[in-house]
Parts: sequence; structure tokens; C-alpha cells
Amino acid sequence: MLGAIAGDIIGSVYEQRPIKTAQFPLFQDRSRFTDDSVLTLAVACSIMEKSDYAETLKTFGRNYPDAGYGAAFHKWLDSSEPRPYNSWGNGAAMRVSPVGFAFDSREEVLLEAKKTAAVTHDHPEGIKGAQATALAVFLARTGSTKEEIRGEITRRFGYDLERTIDQIRPGYSFDVSCQGTVPQAITAFLDSHDFEDAVRLAVSLGGDSDTLACIAGAISQAFYRQIRPEIVLEVRRRLPGEFLDILDRFSALFPSGRLEYEGNG
Repeated sequence: MLGAIAGDIIGSVYEQRPIKTAQFPLFQDRSRFTDDSVLTLAVACSIMEKSDYAETLKTFGRNYPDAGYGAAFHKWLDSSEPRPYNSWGNGAAMRVSPVGFAFDSREEVLLEAKKTAAVTHDHPEGIKGAQATALAVFLARTGSTKEEIRGEITRRFGYDLERTIDQIRPGYSFDVSCQGTVPQAITAFLDSHDFEDAVRLAVSLGGDSDTLACIAGAISQAFYRQIRPEIVLEVRRRLPGEFLDILDRFSALFPSGRLEYEGNG
């Protein structure tokens, strides 16, 4: 899960000023967690505590009101009786990665991913984006090859994963839909050679950079199982204590998502 949050923080400064290169400073003074991290941690907390997804998302969203939520989600947070609002936006996919780390079969992952999405993003594309992201994380952490991941995600969801990032980048622009974010983020992982490369490729598309990098980062952590310690330290020092506690508890409870160097010096 830390990979998702690292991607969010690294991509945060480029959301409003997109770039078309993978050569950029990973961290700047303004690098910070956004709604992607807040809601990812909410889903993780809900899984650990077996609490209602909607209630937990609402609690975290209200506790961190300035994280950069979209207008529809803000309205949902402010409602006394929040209802799903038929969204196909990438918010369903950005927060779902803990499901891929926590559940142990394709069927469970797909069901839980749908549950996390449907409380807000109940449009078929919103649910599909969440399921594709969570399943990619699950496949990556359970030993599937990149070609197996590409094949299964393509067969199940119909996403085009044959183009490379270099082919996508020139015509790509800011897109908050699941269908315009999830396959591109998965492609950044597929084209990468390590965690950092995946995040850099995702940001280099020049779109919704924090969300692209959040999704690519989650899958890449699951697959590579390594993130440079310097990146981990930079991420952790930008997070409040409550978030660090959730990260550490989740890692202890679901060790298949733990980074290789954790706990062994």
C-alpha cells in the first residue's frame, strides 16, 4: 500500500502543471499526500476493522477536508444521507489497492473492489476501474508475470494494454475517468523495470498525475516488492502519525504486501 501513497505524493505537484517527461525531481517542498492517499488509507482501515466502507470513507474525508476531492465527492461527504452518484471517475480506482493486498482469491478481490467503489462510484465504468486495479495488484503480488497480468486484465475488462507509454504520451491529456486512467496506469507498470520507473512513467503521461502514479505505484509495489529506502523515508515523513499507524498495522496484518527489506534491517 505504501507504493500507492508514494505515487500520490510524487505525482501531487504535477497534477496542475503536467509534464511530458520521466526526468523530474521525485520530491519537492510542495510534494504532499492528496485525496488518493486519504481514501486509500480509509479503505485499508475499513478492511482491518471490518467497518462499513461508506462510513469510513466519510470519516476520513471529513477529517481531511482539504485533500483535493472532486466536487461530487465533496457533496457526498457533506450529505447527511450520502448516496452513490453514478460516477465513472478514477476515484474508485485510486483508493482500492488495499483490497488487492488483503484478499486471497480473484473472486474475493473482485467482490470487495466492487463494494469499495459502489458506495460512490456505482457506474459500471467506476466499478470496472476499481476491479481492474485491485485485480492487477492481486495478480502482481501472487506471482503472475507481466504478460499474464496484461492478458487477464484485457480479457476481463476489455482495456487496451498493447500500446506503450511512448505511444500513449503524445496524445494523452488530463482525464479523470476510469477508462482514461486505469489502463494507462497499468501500462506504466507493464513498461517499467522497477517501482520508481513505473511512477516516473505514469507521471510523464501529463495527465491526472497523482492518481496515475498512485495506481501504477500500488501495482508496482506488489510486483517488485522493493522501493528504495530513500523514497520510503521521504514518504513517511510527509504523513501524519495516524496514517503511519494504519500503514504499519496493515503491513503487519497482510505481510504479502510488505516490502522485502521491512523488518530485516
